[in-house]
Amino acid sequence: MSDKKLQRDDTKQISIEEQQELMEKYDVESNTRKLTGIVGWVVFFTLIAFSLFHLYTGVFGAFTAYIQRTIHLGFALSLIFLLFPAKRGMKRSSVPWYDWLLVGLAIIVCTYWPVFYETLVQKVGGIDLAQVIIGGAAVLLVLEAARRAVGLPIVIIAGLFLLYALFGPYMPGMLIHRGLSMEQLINAMFFTTEGILGTPLQVSSTYIFLFLLFGAFLVQTGVGLYFNDLALAIAGRRVGGPAKVAIFSSALNGTISGSSVANTVTTGSYTIPMMKRLGYKSNFAGAVEAASSTGGQIMPPIMGAAAFLMIEFAGVPYWDIAKAAVIPALLYFTGIWVMTHLEAKRLGLVGLPKEELPSKKAVLKKLYLLFPIVAIVYFLFEGYSIERTAIYGIISAIVVSMFSKETNMFLHNGKFTLSKLITALTDGARTALGVAAATACAGIIVGVVTKTGLGLKLGNGLVGMAASIASNPTALILLTLFFTMITSIILGMGSPTTANYIITSTIALPAIMALNEQYELAIPVLAAHMFVFFFGIVADITPPVALAAFAATGISGGEPIRTGVNATKLAIAAFIIPYMFIFEPQLLMIDVTFLGIIWIIATALTGMIAIGAGLIGFWYRKLHWIERIIAVVAGLLLMYPEGNTDLIGAAVFAVMLIIQLMGKNKSKGKGESHPQASAQA
Repeated sequence: MSDKKLQRDDTKQISIEEQQELMEKYDVESNTRKLTGIVGWVVFFTLIAFSLFHLYTGVFGAFTAYIQRTIHLGFALSLIFLLFPAKRGMKRSSVPWYDWLLVGLAIIVCTYWPVFYETLVQKVGGIDLAQVIIGGAAVLLVLEAARRAVGLPIVIIAGLFLLYALFGPYMPGMLIHRGLSMEQLINAMFFTTEGILGTPLQVSSTYIFLFLLFGAFLVQTGVGLYFNDLALAIAGRRVGGPAKVAIFSSALNGTISGSSVANTVTTGSYTIPMMKRLGYKSNFAGAVEAASSTGGQIMPPIMGAAAFLMIEFAGVPYWDIAKAAVIPALLYFTGIWVMTHLEAKRLGLVGLPKEELPSKKAVLKKLYLLFPIVAIVYFLFEGYSIERTAIYGIISAIVVSMFSKETNMFLHNGKFTLSKLITALTDGARTALGVAAATACAGIIVGVVTKTGLGLKLGNGLVGMAASIASNPTALILLTLFFTMITSIILGMGSPTTANYIITSTIALPAIMALNEQYELAIPVLAAHMFVFFFGIVADITPPVALAAFAATGISGGEPIRTGVNATKLAIAAFIIPYMFIFEPQLLMIDVTFLGIIWIIATALTGMIAIGAGLIGFWYRKLHWIERIIAVVAGLLLMYPEGNTDLIGAAVFAVMLIIQLMGKNKSKGKGESHPQASAQA
């Protein structure tokens, strides 16, 4: 890609082929075979069957746990071995013999539960030799499927956990445990609901698949393109228009895409070239898109499907999770918006010309395309089951598409067709493959933690490490949170959203909960889950493994590490807010009044303006380094939801604003903003 990138004019929108090449380079889930002929038809009909199975169970109710999950896993494993090559660079037009062997083995292993269900649920004691072989094969198949469809990081973690379970008596210090025999380990991994067939796969085989299918139907209605047009109509004419278009469209697309990299490439294919044509530098343009696309994973209502995992892991209703994410997401995107605005003002950049923007009247006419998203929020708020809500969302997407000839799923050039419907079914199933592999592999990690108590040991270890350094309770909490943050970022590197959250909530979260137990704190469970979720997500833009930022450089022509550093700076809210809501859960709308919410939002947004100005180094004029520090401190005081800090922060903010306004004309006279740069637009 690098040679092509150098030869290509990176101020022009990249082609579909270049988008696909970038996806395959940075997003493991996109690196699939291109199969034709009989094998292509086999894959096609299997994908259709995969989606129809989940639509059936969504409408008529899921099968019993073991049967529902093993059928889901069987479809996923078979399709992964058919579609994903064993390594990059291999021939992708055919399926080698050994992958057919793996497909056959996956079918045998995953039909074992449905065929012998009555015998298995009535068994007492251990498992026999045949079951040891079946269970062992299941573990190996899941690890290999995850390696191909998700990536090596999660497989390495799962492998280390399996070794830890087997060699517990030989572990050092607090990590020691009595250990599991091979038979006990395999039994836990495949013949109970504590391992591969545990909660992560349960969520994948019910909630997540249907919502991924809903997202695929939305794409076929044209809602993705509509998000882009809506963003252009709202933000295109504003100062630094293309950057704000990137923020707006990425936030909307990201909540349903479930992938930071995919969102970066698809949305960035037109926003990054627009930003560069306007005058933004390559590293900054790529960073805006990467940070915005990553933030889509924390954007309600869907939050990249992690919200549905959090229901089971945190044990709180969906509505509480979506509600809790509103203010943090608002602050996150406000921070990026403010900094891109100030950067544009600093460079003297203007908005896009009117002729490059879609007609507002035409955009408003298609506002009905947003109805399916509004519908699922309504159904969830009304207490409908998640499966039923997803089904109604799919139906509403189909119905809404019929309001116009352009979006109608059943018409093409005035003729009846089912091609869009079929494409939605196959695309939804393809998207689910990586999630199924990730959740099955994460189930191994969760199972080992459950059997060995490792989570509690790691949590106590992090708290103990902090206690050995801290001199007072506040320092202890901050250090524990800092160690948990670093752990979450490291664990989140290279993992998709769903696997990311499962891993961080299993391994890093116990440290925060240990604070509650050992020091009688009252940190809400939801706040702890949101903390590790946020930091796992920002791993996609945090160097050195910043996949979303790296993908953006394939479009912008910038430098990967510098783009990642800029993206981290733009996403600074994601590094501040989690600490805030641990100390003051009101940011998550926990135990807060309506007036309290209004006050928190107002002060926090004002704080983000101050922090953005301090980091960019420009407000109404260029800021001196001392002013930048004062602005950041004032912003932090305003963001912290407590009366005294708000008043102090507001006073400092007001003084700085007055000074800025008084010096505005003077700075213009000195030419510190560069209006000539607007000629580049």
